Amino acid sequence: MGAMNELIDRSTVLSLAGLLREADGTRAWGAVEESADRVDGLQLRARSDLVAVAMLSDESSYDELSTAVRRALRLPAFTGWMIWPVTEAVTTAALRGFSSDSHQALVRFDDGLRLLAELTPRLTAEFAIRRFLAADLDRALANILPWTRSPDEHVRRLASEGTRPFLPWAVRVASLTSSPEKAVPILDALRTDPSEYVRRSVANHLNDLSRQSPALVARTAGRWLAEPDANTAWVVRHGLRTLIKKADPAALALMGFSDATLRVSPIALADETVTLPGSLDFSLTVTNEGDAATRLAIDYVVSYVKNSGALAEKVFKLSAKDLQPGETVGLRKRHAIHQMTTRVHYPGTHLIELQINGRRYSRRAFELEVPSSVSPG
Repeated sequence: MGAMNELIDRSTVLSLAGLLREADGTRAWGAVEESADRVDGLQLRARSDLVAVAMLSDESSYDELSTAVRRALRLPAFTGWMIWPVTEAVTTAALRGFSSDSHQALVRFDDGLRLLAELTPRLTAEFAIRRFLAADLDRALANILPWTRSPDEHVRRLASEGTRPFLPWAVRVASLTSSPEKAVPILDALRTDPSEYVRRSVANHLNDLSRQSPALVARTAGRWLAEPDANTAWVVRHGLRTLIKKADPAALALMGFSDATLRVSPIALADETVTLPGSLDFSLTVTNEGDAATRLAIDYVVSYVKNSGALAEKVFKLSAKDLQPGETVGLRKRHAIHQMTTRVHYPGTHLIELQINGRRYSRRAFELEVPSSVSPG
């Protein structure tokens, strides 16, 4: 994360202060300039927050801040990571003292969202938008839905990405996770978007929904598949990826993965002991013994030893195959095993098995050795 932190460094903040001064010469923007000397040693999010607070101390109202920011948007150099604290400052100012009973507060709310849409082509406002969703989900979504018709793909993507229930590195919005169906009209509007950038966000949003509402995801994907375009199959397949790994029956059926009569060979291991860092090399064959062609979603499952000695499963995608009656396919895979920040490996007896169309086959054990010289990632 060290290199990431430097995306907002002293020079970035000084550049921001200079551009704000150029856009609005009535202020010195001294607090922003002074904050440049205090970002060193902070994490990226903390740097953004520090600069956002500095921007607010140089402004007395949302109207003044939004005017200065819109003037800065006329400057081509007003772009990149300096925009993150700007989006956070705009959000804080727009939501200050928010009440749905106040006309002026609602005017600031709506304009704040419009300003985030104007800023997002310079750097995504997907994190800042979360606080609007938390303050008034229905009003925020009513403002966001028209963005799906924007000529700018960045704005259209913001509509989908910013409303993801489990957007990585973003705050959770309780009202969104408890009512995930409320954002589905946005996905409906964007699922055939001409931009792959936008469609990928739609698929990731659908995949997020599968964590809490698999039935909603299956219904939504089913509607899309009933009226497909050239990209629908990919969007649905990517959006259902977690449910497929979890062997969800509805998701498997939507993708054409039905129960099949198969003969699966024992898993052959190149070595029954893996020394970290290393790889588990394995191979096997699958034969369709049924009377009809079948479509197979072939995954493999590794059960890792935890620090407690218990096992924890992780499903990995291996292949998708269409097999004719009597046809056999051979499969090989090298599965890398090394320490990571997201998974610490412990020595002991691990397991590997196949998962095909939701059913498990050919479990094998293997030993993992972790030399004392290998430290966690």
